[in-house]
Amino acid sequence: MAPGMNYLKSTESDGYRRRLMLLFWVAAFFFLVLLARLFYLQIFQGHEYARLSENNCIRLQSILPHRGLIYDRHGRLLVDNRPAYDLLIVPGDVKNMDEVLERLAALTGIAADEFRDRLERNRGPGYRAVLLRQDLDRDAVGLISARRYDLPGVRIDAKPRRQYMYPGLGAHLVGYLGEVSLLELQRPENADLRGGDFVGKTGVERVYDGVLRGERGGRQVEVNARGQVIRILQTVPAKPGASLYLAMDRDLQEETEKLMEGRVGAVVAMDPNNGQVLSMVSSPSFDQNLFARGIRSDEWRALVNNPHRPMENKVIQGLYPPASTYKMISAIAALEEGVVDSETRFFCSGSIRYGDREFRCWRRGGHGSLNLKEALERSCDVYFYHVAQRLSVDRLAWYGRAAGFGRRTGVDLDHEEAGLVPTAAWKRRRTGVPWQGGETLSVIIGQGYNLATCMQAAVMIAALGNGGTLYRPQVVHEIRKAGGGILRPFTPEVTGRLPVEEAHLELVRSALRDVVSSRSGTARRINDPELDIAGKTGTAQVLSRKSDDDETSSRPGFEPHAWFVAFAPYEKPRIAVAVIVEHGEGGSTVAAPIAADVIRFYLEKQMADDKALE
Repeated sequence: MAPGMNYLKSTESDGYRRRLMLLFWVAAFFFLVLLARLFYLQIFQGHEYARLSENNCIRLQSILPHRGLIYDRHGRLLVDNRPAYDLLIVPGDVKNMDEVLERLAALTGIAADEFRDRLERNRGPGYRAVLLRQDLDRDAVGLISARRYDLPGVRIDAKPRRQYMYPGLGAHLVGYLGEVSLLELQRPENADLRGGDFVGKTGVERVYDGVLRGERGGRQVEVNARGQVIRILQTVPAKPGASLYLAMDRDLQEETEKLMEGRVGAVVAMDPNNGQVLSMVSSPSFDQNLFARGIRSDEWRALVNNPHRPMENKVIQGLYPPASTYKMISAIAALEEGVVDSETRFFCSGSIRYGDREFRCWRRGGHGSLNLKEALERSCDVYFYHVAQRLSVDRLAWYGRAAGFGRRTGVDLDHEEAGLVPTAAWKRRRTGVPWQGGETLSVIIGQGYNLATCMQAAVMIAALGNGGTLYRPQVVHEIRKAGGGILRPFTPEVTGRLPVEEAHLELVRSALRDVVSSRSGTARRINDPELDIAGKTGTAQVLSRKSDDDETSSRPGFEPHAWFVAFAPYEKPRIAVAVIVEHGEGGSTVAAPIAADVIRFYLEKQMADDKALE
């Protein structure tokens, strides 16, 4: 081999050895660092880590935020939070579950089987806390705290619990909280919720749940082998929810509920100039605190089996024939379509024959000759039967929908019903049978297939009062941050206008004033010049009477529903009211006095407030 080649091989071998030695020393350096770290942990920190590995571990606990409060329009507190104590257990920390549950049963007076059932239904990963009981009484909390060393895995969490300051007041408007369901947990907007959390189920508690809820916090804690907290390592505080200021006036709400006590039905009062809901009553009501503490099965059965349906919000979910309160829409349709004018007169003898059927007026002796204004004032059915023969059901339906019937008002509450404004096409789709002319005679006086909610009636009468503007009813006046700043102010929302020219609208409004102020008006008994009420009575038949001798409607449960809608004062309305009393019979004798008292209370209160500001 040539000398030059030996030299090259020797050079390559030296370079290889140098690289190998460099790699060796780098590896040796890292090995020494690792050895030093292990030596430090073993010699200097060994005792501490042995204690942690044998007895302790680090866990994360969530911190529930304080739910936003709810006030009335004047800043008076309606819904608060109070401290409550929940009993939880971490299964992974318990060696003998039956023994621990029996001890808990002895201390709390709650059957151990109830704890077992709860544990089985909610069991998850071994170290996830399971809620055994909500809202423990203070005696049980004291006993468990004193025996905590005999109860491995058991802990008591202090949480804010909802407190409704006036049980039952505005229950359907305010709503209530309930434990989150599995279906609710699966919704994307509820990603921060956990089993056992409480969420809004109805009313503004549900609609504004995301605003009221706030943001969950958490803390890192060290626990011993029995699952008991040794120390708190780190905390991320929860962010409280925003507060709601309702449009409701608490005093008016209380007064309205007193007026409806013992009755079944609904009342809603609105500001006709902006759509704010001043009071909303669905009777009978219920105590929301039953749900806040966790309602018992017997309490729930009593509510859902009550024939008067206390859980139904009759203001937006109760569907009733609007009866004669619908005649204002019929009058507007007749005037705008040109089938009658202010001077058109028809004679009422007490009934009219159409085809092979006789359609009666509510007044058997009849009203004689009337024009449109007088027909509204006296609520003459026969006059509108004549109109129905000149006006198609589809044109009538168009005006009904334009006035807000047959569609949701858009109130910021859940599960609002749309009601029904029938048309010829609707009947054919539903029954396969063509529309009959006689059915228009029923529909034009608010009977037949017509169905409306109390809220729809309130929006309509408010529009008549304010000059024709339809507002979306709103129950929340304002949303404020926890620190006090306004998050969302109230803004009126116009949803449409009554399709009527000014002269025709004034004719109808004037007739409504005469309903109350005229000697022949159907609501004359509530006349008070100081209130200057304009309104309309209605008596909705539950079942059709086939003859004058048919006494079906006088049997219990078949009496007609009583309606009254009104606004006041006539010139510059400040309040609009709709009242429906189920099986109350006469709108003039039952519903009208309730509405008058609501109006009187509110206007007198407004006058007192105005004087206080002077």
